Amino acid sequence: MESQKKRVLIVGGYGMVGSHIARLIRQVDHRIELILAGRNPQNGISLAKELNHTETAYINLEEGFDLSHFQKIDLIISAVDDHRNIVRETAILKGIACIAVSELADQISPTAFLGLHKTIIAPVVYAGHWQAGILTLVVKQLANKFSDIKTIELAGLFDPKDSVGPLVANEVSGFVGNALIRKEGNWLSLQAKENPKTIDLYNHSSVIGYPLSTLDVPSIAAFTNAKNIRFDFITGESIGSNKGLQASHDLYITIEGTLLSGEKRKLSTIVSGPRGNSHLTAVGVYLIAEKILGLNGQSEHKAGGLYLPETIVPSHNISNRLKGFGIEIMEETSESL
Repeated sequence: MESQKKRVLIVGGYGMVGSHIARLIRQVDHRIELILAGRNPQNGISLAKELNHTETAYINLEEGFDLSHFQKIDLIISAVDDHRNIVRETAILKGIACIAVSELADQISPTAFLGLHKTIIAPVVYAGHWQAGILTLVVKQLANKFSDIKTIELAGLFDPKDSVGPLVANEVSGFVGNALIRKEGNWLSLQAKENPKTIDLYNHSSVIGYPLSTLDVPSIAAFTNAKNIRFDFITGESIGSNKGLQASHDLYITIEGTLLSGEKRKLSTIVSGPRGNSHLTAVGVYLIAEKILGLNGQSEHKAGGLYLPETIVPSHNISNRLKGFGIEIMEETSESL
């Protein structure tokens, strides 16, 4: 007897991030039924024809989120701004697996408390990390080289030449206000524009960064116990643009601490997505969806609960996995402390 086909609803499914997600899913499974939803479903018709087994649908979160006219949905992916948590709260209440990517650290408490009061029967993933968890997954792999970590400095470089959709554009324009960081073991909320920081780039130039409350910061603190953690948002010329190619999206990671060998070292790593911000985010979402749906040889994750990308996606081989999507991992320097 043939098993029932999986059905995936992507809110914002024909946008720049959503279309990348849809294509990545389709590349590994030709049978999954995809629903590309948004306020202008006619804009997704050509993509739906390209992908096969795909339809479009009208959803406007400003008008609510009613799933009653859809058939059974196995996974909802939200690739739009949803700071009111409509998609994720609906998923929890309906018992549907969900991945949402648009929340900052101070915006997750409503559904976290909902999850504590309700029985969650499907995986619900907070993926408001930088690039839907890719940064933190790489940090988790790198952290295995250390016996003790003192400081982790992170930065995401946005190249103005990078063509992005509304989801990313709204995030870029909204990166102001308070930012959560960890300093000497204490949690601090800083005014971003009043706390700039100089960030050194791959070509030995430097730019000014401003702290941002991504979910990466508290999560990395949880699994490394590092006393100092900060993520900065920076703009400048990317590695791709510098090479005369498409603008890339570059992630900078510096970890200071004691290696397993006992040496005190500072390791600097760059993760560069040559196809830009939207594609890199889509890869992060795909890796989560792959695990939830059991795609590409992964075991299907059925246990309900609240998850983070790094608690549901294996990190031990993440560098090689990312390279399979054309993403570059450059361990640039190893300095003695």
